[in-house]
Amino acid sequence: MGLTSRSLEYVMIALAVGCAGLTLWLWPRFAGRGVRAWLGRLAALAVTQCAIVAALALAVNTTFQFYGSWDELLGEGEAAPAALSHVQGGAAAPVGASGGLVRPAPPQGLDKVHGLPSGPPDKAGKVESVRILGRRSQVATPAYVYLPPQYFQRQYARQRFPVIVAISGYPGGTFLLAQHLRLPQTAGGLIRTGAMQPTVIVMVRPTIAPPRDTECVDVPGGPQAETYFTQDLPEALRGHYRIGHDPSAWGVLGYSTGGTCALELTMRHPRVYGAAAALSPDYRVVNDPTTGDLFGPGPQGERGKLEHDLQWRLHHLPQPQVSVLVSSSRRGEPNYGATRDFLAAVRPPMSAQSIILDRGSHNFRTWRRELPTALRWMNGQLTFPQDVVHSR
Repeated sequence: MGLTSRSLEYVMIALAVGCAGLTLWLWPRFAGRGVRAWLGRLAALAVTQCAIVAALALAVNTTFQFYGSWDELLGEGEAAPAALSHVQGGAAAPVGASGGLVRPAPPQGLDKVHGLPSGPPDKAGKVESVRILGRRSQVATPAYVYLPPQYFQRQYARQRFPVIVAISGYPGGTFLLAQHLRLPQTAGGLIRTGAMQPTVIVMVRPTIAPPRDTECVDVPGGPQAETYFTQDLPEALRGHYRIGHDPSAWGVLGYSTGGTCALELTMRHPRVYGAAAALSPDYRVVNDPTTGDLFGPGPQGERGKLEHDLQWRLHHLPQPQVSVLVSSSRRGEPNYGATRDFLAAVRPPMSAQSIILDRGSHNFRTWRRELPTALRWMNGQLTFPQDVVHSR
């Protein structure tokens, strides 16, 4: 049974209920004061609590899709297929063709998302479930891709579109961007009303080696997450979808860890991404138990820590010609002080704006309030590509 299957969830719930009932039934037999009675009571309580915790954990994971498979939970099976190393050049083959960098995938939870476009794609748009392969990083990550109705309309047949790479928090994944942030639903509504230009939105998670939190960093001797997001992902997407090639057509949006990634990727790679919208981000990347050592030892590791501290970058390195939007709340968000310090340090040619709520929290209710404003802002930053797809 799959990790996110309802069958497994129901089996664990039944097991937890059975353990609780068995504990109640056997409890009188453990009423004595001897060692066996004490051990019996402890064992009954431990087994029952483990079963209940496991059932609750499965129910939460099924709802929020933190881990989509047993391999992801155990940190196995993330290497890209061997055939990936034979892909050469910058253009990827069509989906399904040998060597293609964007490949169709099972739903990956997409079938459980409410409110997605329905009907003809040229009227409602479409959300695809894919896996995107990294030619340099040698990984394959799941993604959802939202294509607006105009992408399928005849008058736009040769037109390229701006693109937003949307990155979830950790340990969440693409499912949370669609189901709980409601990104494709919100963007679709804005596009229908003309408040947002037709835009391709690619929804991904921040880690390329779950369950490790790679924080969009190239780990020395480990996962090359920064390379994936700044070289592999753009290469794969440009080779498959009709999207712009210039940084002015590329933006990154994220919440929590994804927001931190959005700022890091844009400020460190202004020739790839021209704009970042970061909801409740941190402003530096640090090691913790979920990340392990991201930077390595010695002077090079210390330099890596500094260069991933955005305040340090603003004060010690030339500021990039990019636009960023950050969000926080005066009450309820722990990053409010750091957000003010970050905004105060921004200087031209970089520009920064903010969404500051009076009260908010580090949760989807707050981020859904901020999302329409963030998308409208991003719409004003991204240039609709003027180049077209040439006929073959």
